[in-house]
Amino acid sequence: MGGIIPANAQVNVTQEQNNLSRNGLYIDSAFTPSAAASLARDLNFNGTISGNVYAQPLYIENGPGGASMVIVVTESNNVYALNAVTGTVIWQRNLGTPVSSGLPCGNISPLGITSTPVVDLASRSLLIDAMVDGATKKHFVSSLNVDTGATKPGWPVDVNATATYNGTSFTSLVQNERAALGLINGVVYVPYSGHAGDCGTYHGWVVGVPINNPSNVGAWATTAIGGGIWGHGGIASDGTNIFVITGNTFNTGGTWGGGEAIIRLQAGPIFSGNPADYWAPTNWLSLDNGDIDVGGCGAVLIDVPGATPSQLVLALGKDGNAYLLNRNNLGGITAPVASANVDGVIHGQAAATYRTGQGTYFVFRASSAVSAYRITATNPPAIVPAWSVSQSGRGSPWVTTTDGTNNAIVWVVGSDSGGDQRLHGYNGDTGAVIYAGGGTNELMANTRKWNTGVVARGRVYFAGDNKVYAFKVPGGTPTPTPTPSATPTATATPIATPTATPTPTPTPTPSATATATATPTATPSGNRCHRQMTIDHTKVPSTQSNFTVLVNVTDPALKTIVNGGHVANANGYDIGFY
Repeated sequence: MGGIIPANAQVNVTQEQNNLSRNGLYIDSAFTPSAAASLARDLNFNGTISGNVYAQPLYIENGPGGASMVIVVTESNNVYALNAVTGTVIWQRNLGTPVSSGLPCGNISPLGITSTPVVDLASRSLLIDAMVDGATKKHFVSSLNVDTGATKPGWPVDVNATATYNGTSFTSLVQNERAALGLINGVVYVPYSGHAGDCGTYHGWVVGVPINNPSNVGAWATTAIGGGIWGHGGIASDGTNIFVITGNTFNTGGTWGGGEAIIRLQAGPIFSGNPADYWAPTNWLSLDNGDIDVGGCGAVLIDVPGATPSQLVLALGKDGNAYLLNRNNLGGITAPVASANVDGVIHGQAAATYRTGQGTYFVFRASSAVSAYRITATNPPAIVPAWSVSQSGRGSPWVTTTDGTNNAIVWVVGSDSGGDQRLHGYNGDTGAVIYAGGGTNELMANTRKWNTGVVARGRVYFAGDNKVYAFKVPGGTPTPTPTPSATPTATATPIATPTATPTPTPTPTPSATATATATPTATPSGNRCHRQMTIDHTKVPSTQSNFTVLVNVTDPALKTIVNGGHVANANGYDIGFY
């Protein structure tokens, strides 16, 4: 049984809400409350694009020429890599004509790329689902080189032609792809719902495409008609298992068929059908009949130290309820571990979660308010109100902290037609206003419902129609330094799987060791401080071409950081190990 590994300080934002747990948490030492209060739009950032945007941007470093990039996708099927400092276009691709007519229902036009894509840093691949017009309207899953925009060999994948489940074939015409993609152990998982209006014989689908073998497509679908995966957060994972939440189904005859539920899938995707791998409330049929989706929000995985159970998954529904389940054993059709009425109709968005010295919280937006609730460290855990503030619009929240737990700030944009088109920041423990939206320069335009922003190197990026906006705290400037994102560890599954026997590690042959002497001064770079070292190679025999450099780390907080890890120290520096 494993928990979610807390995120170390990281820079690359490769996916929705910055983490497979979909916690929406960003660690950036620049975002102190005083600095955040002085946030201002960077008017030198161009950010001009073409198309409507429902998807979260991504942030990728070490692009062409060492540039940092903001990746953004639009409903016009345009894909952009923008320079993260200037906002100018590094490369742009169009993935085909979007669909502007001929759908049985829906409220997005044109319909092209709706959901947040995902990046595999190891292969520098950008994975995207696009709806493309033609004699047959189809969903295609593409893999692009994130540095050039070039399509990778074997792609795109025609989902119509490749996805089937138990005799049911995928029909793009009635399926929409609103929810974020997830990349888990080399397989990109794409969740599907229907169109607004619930027309046609659509299903909730999860399609899996191995990124190194795209012809080997796997799929799972709800048995009943309906059961779409609607929430912006889409695929959540502990690093092995896949969690999605479905909406209402139709014409079930009283037999549950995958709707109104949290579903846990294994790699493939494969659904066992065991009660441990799904949960639906006992009133699921009543919710079905009222079009009241349990899946009003994407799944969020939450660990609560001291609670029993402590490894949880959160669902937020259109019925105004929050549900907590044991993600190691969902339990079937039964009462949840904990639930609470949190008011408001919750649908389409993503939630966020964070931990401070005051406890573990989740936060969401509904009914013209941003609301935070605390999960108690008890047996069983309970959901208790923390704070709520009035907030117009329909944006999804995200959270910054300076070190993982301190100075938590909840951010949300007053997006969509009913919002004020401004960025807002609230104290994560109290809800007190930290950033009230700025002045004339900070006003955005045509931001879309459900969307969320990203944080990197003292900056916030948020995308609206035809425009990406950049905001920065004093001194916030991107610098190209690669850092891998943390990977959640797996929760246990009730299905027995073989356990690999560890292979003994050979004992290395001792060799001469060079000494490293740190220079007396450090070389700063952005928010980083790099310590230079001089190698005394004279202590290595001339016949030896390889040697080891030993670095003695005395700070106990740093001794636990592995290669690729990062930690923000008390002085605000981001220390990385490579």
